[in-house]
Amino acid sequence: MPASRRLLAALEAVVLVVAIILVDMGVSGHFVFANAKVDSLERADAIIVLGGEHDGREDYGIQLAREGWARTVVLSNPYWDGDPVMRRVCREPDDVEVICFTPDPGTTRGEAEEMRRLADQRSWSKIIVVSWRYHLPRARLVFQQCFSDQSDAAVMVDVPRRYRYSLLGWEFVFAYQWGGLAKAAIQGTCR
Repeated sequence: MPASRRLLAALEAVVLVVAIILVDMGVSGHFVFANAKVDSLERADAIIVLGGEHDGREDYGIQLAREGWARTVVLSNPYWDGDPVMRRVCREPDDVEVICFTPDPGTTRGEAEEMRRLADQRSWSKIIVVSWRYHLPRARLVFQQCFSDQSDAAVMVDVPRRYRYSLLGWEFVFAYQWGGLAKAAIQGTCR
């Protein structure tokens, strides 16, 4: 077989493998992340809003507290110092307690570790975790590893919004979440 023919066959094989991976990631991501399980709201000791887009999540967490789901809202602040959204929401309103912190490390793991520390200080046993719907499977695993291994200790709820990503955008989201889920599984339980 001539070299050009072997090169073409190798290229076709690579394209086929990439196509299979993309289709598999899209289909599995749709079921695991885009349609992730969201828990029913329950009264809790605190609400933590995980860092991410400023997509209304901070205000949603405060709204949940005002509705009586918890008395305290903990806002993760991995953003730059002058972030106007965080400056606004970190000013404690009169009707709910707001705690803002910078996670260390600046990941879901750092957020879960900080909630464990606060829970130990304040005798909290149940929290509400607010994030993107497609982030909930990974957040659920990390909070079970670092906050509490009790499955009902962290109530996972999504930011009420619709996601309008392109097909390629969804592929990126799913790849990132699969990678984060694998990393969390490898890291295991927090200290």
